[in-house]
Amino acid sequence: MALSALQRDRLTALLRALVDQHRARVLIEPNRRQSGFWFGGGNLVQDGEGTLWLSGRYRNVGDSRLGLEAGERGLECALFASRDGGRSFQKQRSWSKAELSRPEARVVSIEGTALHRRPDGIWELYVSSEKAWEYPSEQRAYLKPGCGVWSIDVLSGPSPDRLETASLRQVLREADDAAWLHVKDPVVYAQPDGCTHLIYCSHPYCWSSANTGLAVRDPGAGEFRVETRQLVPRGPAWDVAGTRVTCRLAVPRLGVFAALSALSVLFYDGLECVRQHEENRRAVMRPRGYSCEELGGAMVGFDDEFPRYERLSQLAPLFVSPYGSGCSRYVDVLACGDRLVATWQQSQDDLSQPLVSHELPMAEVARLLA
Repeated sequence: MALSALQRDRLTALLRALVDQHRARVLIEPNRRQSGFWFGGGNLVQDGEGTLWLSGRYRNVGDSRLGLEAGERGLECALFASRDGGRSFQKQRSWSKAELSRPEARVVSIEGTALHRRPDGIWELYVSSEKAWEYPSEQRAYLKPGCGVWSIDVLSGPSPDRLETASLRQVLREADDAAWLHVKDPVVYAQPDGCTHLIYCSHPYCWSSANTGLAVRDPGAGEFRVETRQLVPRGPAWDVAGTRVTCRLAVPRLGVFAALSALSVLFYDGLECVRQHEENRRAVMRPRGYSCEELGGAMVGFDDEFPRYERLSQLAPLFVSPYGSGCSRYVDVLACGDRLVATWQQSQDDLSQPLVSHELPMAEVARLLA
């Protein structure tokens, strides 16, 4: 089943209004307001008592192409809480690279995170980190000095503020196939059948592209199995070099969607190239997305046709910051009772990237979908 043009237009209007680049407010500041300093790459979760929990990572200046001598890069994984409905957040826990290291896996950088509550009440924090591991022998010469290989670990505990490093264990690693060598940036959610889905991003040994994979944990199982290394295809134009899914949102059953089967939106980060292009100044100047300056897009599909999705951002991104480099990425959306709350990492005029937020009351969602 395909959406009508009206339904696509209504849904696109809702997503643009939700991830409003001009009306967003800064939620979490990076360590400095200058280029190379970010906070983001996590998600927002509400517990049974109404507390909002926010995960993410602090990134300081650094460039993986030059190794760690160029800066600290992914510095710290952090957990915040809000008990006033999201108006303010206070840091509750943090984990340094040293605290997330194991004897056989020294962490040299931290990236995307995902906080998740299991059906049995146990909380999990998934963290992607770069470890000081070697490349496969045939690709070893491609390993940049001071860098390593990305994988995903998990911390667990009875509550978000009681996650202990003693529980740290590996969840996902690709050690054999250099085409999918780096796995990172988890997105975790429960399925109606009791399975847990872990959507993740992968990069090849040469860092020339980005794909989205899916791992599944069956009900009652302790480990994930990789279902597919390419859940959705990379795009044809502005997102041809990378498609990294960052969030799954159930489309509200309102307005032109009230009578339809359940469907979901996947937000994703895309890029056209891994290096900045020098554009012809006599032609149209456009955002391309490159390396760590991704742009935002979205796709939609019916849940009973998973993983079939159609892009809402076929020829151009939906989300571009009006400031700085234009980077707008790691969109996450929480359905929070009477509102939708979006968070994302957004470039500023000073080229820093704080975590920003914007929300829509469900009455406005209903109006946009009418």
